[in-house]
Amino acid sequence: MASNFQANDAMIRRLESELEQRNSAVQGMIAQAEDEERDLNETESATIEGLKTRMKELTKQITELDEAADMADQIGKRHQQLDSATRAARRQDGANPVEYRSAGAYLADSIQAHNGSREAQERLEVFNRVAAHQKTTDNAGVLPEPVVGNVLQFIDAARPLVSAIGPQPLTASSWKRPRVTQHTSVDAQGTAGAAADEKAELVSQKMTITSLDATAVTYGGYVNVSRQNIDFSSPQILDIVINDLAAQYAIQTEAATAAEIEATSTTAVGYGAAGSETALSVAQAVWEAAGIAYTAVKGQGRLILAVASDTLGIFGPLFAPVNPQNAQSSGFNAGSFGSGAMGAISGVQVVMSAGLTAGDAYLFSTAAIEVFEQRVGSLQVTEPSVLGVQVAYAGYFTPLTIEEDAIVPLTAS
Repeated sequence: MASNFQANDAMIRRLESELEQRNSAVQGMIAQAEDEERDLNETESATIEGLKTRMKELTKQITELDEAADMADQIGKRHQQLDSATRAARRQDGANPVEYRSAGAYLADSIQAHNGSREAQERLEVFNRVAAHQKTTDNAGVLPEPVVGNVLQFIDAARPLVSAIGPQPLTASSWKRPRVTQHTSVDAQGTAGAAADEKAELVSQKMTITSLDATAVTYGGYVNVSRQNIDFSSPQILDIVINDLAAQYAIQTEAATAAEIEATSTTAVGYGAAGSETALSVAQAVWEAAGIAYTAVKGQGRLILAVASDTLGIFGPLFAPVNPQNAQSSGFNAGSFGSGAMGAISGVQVVMSAGLTAGDAYLFSTAAIEVFEQRVGSLQVTEPSVLGVQVAYAGYFTPLTIEEDAIVPLTAS
């Protein structure tokens, strides 16, 4: 019983610790947005919503465990009372204690009881009285098998890259994205370096516009679920399957966006030799990459530093979350590690994406890459012949690189 209480208390402490960490992460993002005098962005709002959902689950579990601990304590006390009463019954017959000083005294009572002595029979009955122990193995037929809590599954369905870029509506199976490849020209009247000539011919250059071709890619999957499974499962299996299909769709579309970013051939910027990186060398690399991106898109879009999980493991320790006035970053907190916005370096938002390959880090402008999406969502059809329901989840999604030079890899050098 003691070990059970210890396990219950240990679990409560673990859940309370996680609850405190999640709350700290939420307050940290809110504080960062307030320090920068801005509203929460889409990624931060989605991350906070996910943290709030988990905090609600933790609070519910802690409440249930507290109640279970109280009930276990009451049961333990009741068990002690019954045990004490049983021992007292064995030692007492009315007001007279039943106690044999020797085996001979017990044998004498046994002989007398056999010869018909009522008092001897009662003394032996009280002394030998033992309560029957009813165990769960004795009545398995009436014990329910409850399912406690939600289905446990470790899956990251966040789309930090897609959210940072911002999906645009997709309305056709294929389309063209117009792009200017040559601008018009304006220059001083007259020959270069000479005085202005009122009648000299002005410079003239036509504008040329080409297009980028894009085609919608369909992502989807389906499962055939038996009607019996739907009717008798708890939690409801159909909801679990649909939610899992939606999560897999999110994972695949995030991976497609990451692959489009990784396909860039822009010359990489080094942030320091492996194992010798410093906060200054990383910040210098971010500034250099920002300059390259600016040259390519002339300052259009927002700058994002997208990193794989292990790369953030390199950057994070270099920027402590103490926020001194002369720091290059507001700092990173390992307690809130996860997909999505993690902080900033030199004002550039750092986003961790599970879709990126290990070791990858890219600084890019949101004007350099676009994503187009139209979600079909869940579809269901009944199959009467097999008493089943076929459920699918799908959508159309396409990432499109607009300016490759504004997607700059950051690597160890």
